[in-house]
Formats: sequence, structure tokens, C-alpha cells
Amino acid sequence: MKRQVEVFTANCPLCDPVVKLVKELACDQCEITVYDLVKQSEDETCLNKLKEYQIKKVPSIAVNGKLLSCCEDPEISREELVKAGIGGG
Repeated sequence: MKRQVEVFTANCPLCDPVVKLVKELACDQCEITVYDLVKQSEDETCLNKLKEYQIKKVPSIAVNGKLLSCCEDPEISREELVKAGIGGG
């Protein structure tokens, strides 16, 4: 059974090793698609996938249409920044 592996990257020093690792681990049953958020795609496939999977950070990986749990961490929030003492003088 084929596995559809989608990797979302910003083509940066943090993302590149993850893309490399996915490619190293991939088996014959894995079909890998890498979405570069910097380049995106003219048909907006990348942006649509970001919305579909509710991706809040990169690198992120989805397998067979499901975002991996390690990639579900919340985005940086205004509340967390204020709580950390950023802003407010």
C-alpha cells in the first residue's frame, strides 16, 4: 500500500535536515512530495494544503492526509509573548 508523504519546508537550516531524514527513511511504498513555502506553487496547492492540515510551523509532515502529531504544536501566540514579558513597556 502506497504512503503519501507530504513535507512542508521553508528551505531553511532547520527544515533541510528533516527533508533529508524523510528521504533517507522512505521506502519503496513512500511517495514523497516536498512543498517549499518560500517558492510555493502557482496553482496554490501548497497554500491549500497548509489550510487543510492547519499547519502552524515548519517543518511539518503529513502522511496519508494526516498531519503527524509531532507537527501539531500550536503557533506562537500573542498571549504567550505578553506572558513572557514582550511588550507593555
